[in-house]
Amino acid sequence: MVKKYLTLILISFFFTHISLVAGTKTISNADDTVNEPKGSTKTSNYNLAVKFITKGNKYDKKNKKDKAEKYYKKAFKLLLKSNKEFPANPNIFNYLGYVNRKLGNFEDAEIYYLLGLEIAPKHFGINEYLGKLYVNTNRIDLAKERLKVLEKCNCEEFKELNNFIKLSAS
Repeated sequence: MVKKYLTLILISFFFTHISLVAGTKTISNADDTVNEPKGSTKTSNYNLAVKFITKGNKYDKKNKKDKAEKYYKKAFKLLLKSNKEFPANPNIFNYLGYVNRKLGNFEDAEIYYLLGLEIAPKHFGINEYLGKLYVNTNRIDLAKERLKVLEKCNCEEFKELNNFIKLSAS
């Protein structure tokens, strides 16, 4: 796992120093952006992955885990493609962590979240989801550290993680 983590970090740092080609449009998402080529008429891999995650979440809420898993796996494949197109994007790492967490791949999820935080340490979504992962893996002290990062954001992510931590204590 350590070797895998270090490899991902090295790749991440390599790609953060590559500048993207001019002539891109920006898609806002949370507190960072995904750059996408102009003139693309098809839906981007990133946007399609987000749609699959949304569908997966709906099936999760209905306790239809098999269907949810199918959509999370599709989203994962698309996010990997998106990461090749737009490397070192914290939103992509956030969702790569999210789908891995939903699929029960906690070690991989943590690696993706940590890669995202290397790029955007105050990313609301990554801090919330990493905190939830820490709760799920019985590392409450680390979850509280993520909550502390979100403390002054006055954002939904703080409230969600705070409630999640409180529910785990009961």
